[in-house]
Amino acid sequence: DKIIGITLRNTFVFTLITVPIGMAFSLLLAVFLDQKLAMRRFYRAAYFLPSVTSMVAVAIVWQWLYNPEFGLINYFLSLVGIKGPNWLSSSSTSLLSLAIVSIWKGAGYNMMLFLAGLQGISTSYYEASELDGANKWKQFIHITLPMLSPTTFFIFVMSIISSFQVFDTVMLMTSGGPGRSSSVLVHYLYQSAFQFFSMGYACAIAYLLFFIVLTITVLNMRFEKHIKEIF
Repeated sequence: DKIIGITLRNTFVFTLITVPIGMAFSLLLAVFLDQKLAMRRFYRAAYFLPSVTSMVAVAIVWQWLYNPEFGLINYFLSLVGIKGPNWLSSSSTSLLSLAIVSIWKGAGYNMMLFLAGLQGISTSYYEASELDGANKWKQFIHITLPMLSPTTFFIFVMSIISSFQVFDTVMLMTSGGPGRSSSVLVHYLYQSAFQFFSMGYACAIAYLLFFIVLTITVLNMRFEKHIKEIF
């Protein structure tokens, strides 16, 4: 089935965009908001708010932002002389547009998990490294990242599973279009079951999704042991 090939490719591309960029963005937010800042609790709540906001409301707001004629994104691009694309109605940018929304919506949840991990690191490690002359960057590389490895692994696995199961963002914003350029595996599963009424084929897609996620999770668990040995 050629459509399975297209949706699988789109799903993998979506995962490759959202997982590493989303994790890096969430970690930077967590490190920033772990500092002693004024109104720190307000900023934490503000960044966490999108993750508990209804996807319907999020889709409406982002469709307005992506609007090629009066959307804010293209307006700001025009200020620097760049002609903005048709974000959701172009086959070259539709999947990227959905990935940006997904990263923005999930950043707050992952940020809170990273914050919990950061607050579990004893300050004695940082104090000892300061006595040895380590700067902030070396502390981040040699203390923060290794100590966060269990949290990072959990977020990594959950982010991959979530990215393979993405559906509501696609359904609400593009319906898989244009020309299946943003259709993913779960979206095709939904179409097969509830639009084409091919329940057997939908079950086959569900089994395929299950084995892909299972394989990736097992591989991640094996690689985690090697990563711990390296650190």
